[in-house]
Amino acid sequence: MRFAWIDLREVPRPQLQAVVDTAIHARMAGVVASDAELLGTLPPTVTRVLVSEGGVPVPAAAVKKSGDKEAKPGDKDSKAPSGAGIDVLLRKFSTQDELDALAAEHRASPAKSGGDRQISGFIDVRDDRTLQLSCAGAMVLPYTVIHFADPTKIPLEIVLAAAESAEGKLVTVVDGLEEAAIVFDVLERGSDGILFTPRSADEVFALARLLEATTPQLELSTLTVESIRHVGLGDRVCVDTCSHFEEDEGILVGSYSSGFVLCCSETHPLPYMPTRPFRVNAGALHSYTLGPDNRTNYLSEVGSGSALLAVGADGRTRRVVVGRAKLESRPLLEIRTHAEDGRLVSLTVQDDWHVRVLGPGGKVLNVTELRTGDELLGYLAADKRHVGLPIGEFCKEV
Repeated sequence: MRFAWIDLREVPRPQLQAVVDTAIHARMAGVVASDAELLGTLPPTVTRVLVSEGGVPVPAAAVKKSGDKEAKPGDKDSKAPSGAGIDVLLRKFSTQDELDALAAEHRASPAKSGGDRQISGFIDVRDDRTLQLSCAGAMVLPYTVIHFADPTKIPLEIVLAAAESAEGKLVTVVDGLEEAAIVFDVLERGSDGILFTPRSADEVFALARLLEATTPQLELSTLTVESIRHVGLGDRVCVDTCSHFEEDEGILVGSYSSGFVLCCSETHPLPYMPTRPFRVNAGALHSYTLGPDNRTNYLSEVGSGSALLAVGADGRTRRVVVGRAKLESRPLLEIRTHAEDGRLVSLTVQDDWHVRVLGPGGKVLNVTELRTGDELLGYLAADKRHVGLPIGEFCKEV
């Protein structure tokens, strides 16, 4: 599960307390600082990461082990930071000898789990040598925090591949929310975590929303066809995504915001043309399609860069990005269905054999061969819509 650490070292002092409070309230996974006393004030619900600046070892008194007493004024080592409740001690490494020393210290440390101290490493990747060293670190340390000088994500891809079987966690330094979103998607699995320096509490909340951005499991319904009719010429939209669809995947499309039919992608063989596993011949331009965050859009609004939900026959979903939408005039076919509760679900699509919808179990159905009584897969929405957003008001669609 992806996570974020909030780096306090460069947060403007006037914003520091607000950022700390927000990080705790928003349930950020960890807080990073070079001030052990500051970390000692934080609750145990957050991982407290103490940075040893410049690779200089932190005094033993700076890290509280299980059973240690906190330093008090007047104690022999009272000038050293108390370090109460430090969970992770982060030290910089740039050579194999330094990494070996860190790994040995980690193995020798009596605090292995349960929120106690873990010895981990930070590395600045600037060339092939440090890249290979970061791969080695990711294999032996509990946490390996990496800053990549290269703005491309190729070095990150290399580390992710090298550390595929590692038990430790990879944390990537990012310089903004946009980069955080990219880092989490590299090689599909993405970095385990990110290290982020917010400028304000608002950026912490924005990061929390990014971390929570998941797509839901939908409960699909069986729809029964009650009529099919040719309605003449109109404009239909093909949606070309930047992803391959699975054979039982498509997108949800409907004439009414209250119900959708699962339209099949072109992953299955067609006569006279190759398969296009990135495409859904979706429907007439007036139709609704369901996207992330329970938001709908008209097909006429969908275009390059839009995000939609790819939906499987079992209700699983994932976010897909639209590469382009292609609108063309074609003969149209109206398919009217009803759900078990009697709700009407309508879909208007291109009147052509190669346009397909999905039935129960992922059965592929050509729209021109549908008959009264055939069963389709669909989704029944509980919400009415205004500008694509759910709203609790009276709305009748016919």
